[in-house]
Amino acid sequence: MRINDACRFTGISRSTLYLLIASGDIEIIKLGASTLVVTESLRRFVNEKRRRAS
Repeated sequence: MRINDACRFTGISRSTLYLLIASGDIEIIKLGASTLVVTESLRRFVNEKRRRAS
């Protein structure tokens, strides 16, 4: 999913998403000039945060 879609999905800002990518918490792939967030990586991150909040 594209960066903007990932931000809408999680409710976090672009800068926060880029920090999570840089830290390795969220996985991306590059296709040509596009940066795509690996959807499964994003779901795993959200589910982990949800479990910790419980």
